[in-house]
Amino acid sequence: MFKKDPLQIIAFQSYGTKTHLYLRGRALEDESIDLSKKGFFSLLRNTWKRFETDEVRHETLKIQLPNEQVLYSDTNSEGYYLVDEQTNDLTDSINEEGWLNYEIAYDVFKDKLINLENRFPGEMLIPSESSKFGVISDIDDTLLETGVVSKLKWKVLVNSLFKHAENRMAFAGAATIYSKLHQGISGEEANPIFYVSNSPWNLYRYLEYFLKHNNFPKGPILLRDFRTPFDKTKKRKVSHKEHEIKNIIKTYPNKKFVLIGDAGEHDIDIYLDIVKHFPNRIKAIYIRTVNHKKRMLRIQRLIKDYTNVPVLLFKDSEEVLEHARKLRLIC
Repeated sequence: MFKKDPLQIIAFQSYGTKTHLYLRGRALEDESIDLSKKGFFSLLRNTWKRFETDEVRHETLKIQLPNEQVLYSDTNSEGYYLVDEQTNDLTDSINEEGWLNYEIAYDVFKDKLINLENRFPGEMLIPSESSKFGVISDIDDTLLETGVVSKLKWKVLVNSLFKHAENRMAFAGAATIYSKLHQGISGEEANPIFYVSNSPWNLYRYLEYFLKHNNFPKGPILLRDFRTPFDKTKKRKVSHKEHEIKNIIKTYPNKKFVLIGDAGEHDIDIYLDIVKHFPNRIKAIYIRTVNHKKRMLRIQRLIKDYTNVPVLLFKDSEEVLEHARKLRLIC
C-alpha cells in the first residue's frame, strides 16, 4: 500500500576537497512545497509544511560519485545524512565552476513512491586552485533584512515565516559585494563563498531560492538543526556558527578568509575569537551596523584599539567595496 506522500532527498550544497567529501542533506516525505506560489494562505501552508516534516529515519542511502565510486550513509533520527570522509582523487570530476555533482538514492525501499525515479542530485564545492581567499558570511541582517534586533524578534518571525522569498529584501548593493569578492582582484578568481546562518535547515530551500533570485554567488549553505523542547541530542560546547566556521577554515589550511556579519547578535565576538584560533588566516572582518545604540557601543569598544586584522563597521555597501579595494581584495 503506497503512502500518500512520495519520498524525496534534499541534498544541501556543501563543500570539501579533491580527496575529502563533506556531504549533507535530509531524507523526507515530499510535502509538495511550491516556492513560486504567492498569497497569504499559500505562504501559511508552506510555512507549516517546512516545519511539520515527515523525515525518513534510519534508512541507508546510496551515493554515486562521477568517478564511479559508491558510498553509503544512514539517515539519523531526524532524517539527516552526513558523509565526512576521505575519498579517491576527484580532480577529473569537478566542473568549471568548482562543483562536484553526485547522485544520491534510497538503497533499498520497497513499496514506496519515490520522486525523480530515486535519483536525486547533489553538489559539493571544491574551491578552484585559482582562488585567492574564501568568504564566510552570515545571512540574517547581513545580506538579508530580517529584523533580529526587533522587540521580541517579532520581525524575524514575520519576515521568515510569512513573506515570500521573492519579496524578501536584500540590502542595497549586497549582491555586488559578494560578486566582487567572488571575482577577486583579477575578476576571474572564483573565490568561494560560504553562507553560515543560525536559521534552521527547514528554511534551506527558502534561503537557497532567495540567494539565487537576488543574484548572490552560488555557495554552500550551512544552517543548523531545529531543536525542539524534546530534543535529546547533545548540544555542542561551541555555537553552531563558530563550529561551522572553524570547520571550513580547517578544511582549507592554505587559504585565507574574509568574514562578514552584522552587529545584531554575536558575530563580532565569534569572528575575533576565530582570529585568535587561526592567526594570519583572516584578511578582513566586515560588520553591518544595526539600529541598536547599546549593541553598537559595545562593538565599538571591542574594536576601538583592535589591530590584529582590519575591521570595518559599515552601513552602506559602497563602504565595503572601497575598503576591499584598498586591501586589494577586489578590482
